Amino acid sequence: MTNTQNAQPTHPPSQPSEPDPPFLSLHTTVVRLAAAVIGIVLGCLTALAGTSAAGAVVAGLTAAGASVPVLRSLVR
Repeated sequence: MTNTQNAQPTHPPSQPSEPDPPFLSLHTTVVRLAAAVIGIVLGCLTALAGTSAAGAVVAGLTAAGASVPVLRSLVR
């Protein structure tokens, strides 16, 4: 007679795998978050001073971009 049971594939025992490395390092995350906060604060202050919305956005983006090199050297 034939065997009608399905053969179960044998899997090797699972090894604990290493976790994936983080997408961004902690240093990069802190620097980018601080730069974003600086840019938002400066953009809001510029808007409250009476500048147009486009001017406030440009001021905020400029402040965020200019603060990255400084924050990168300060945060260690």
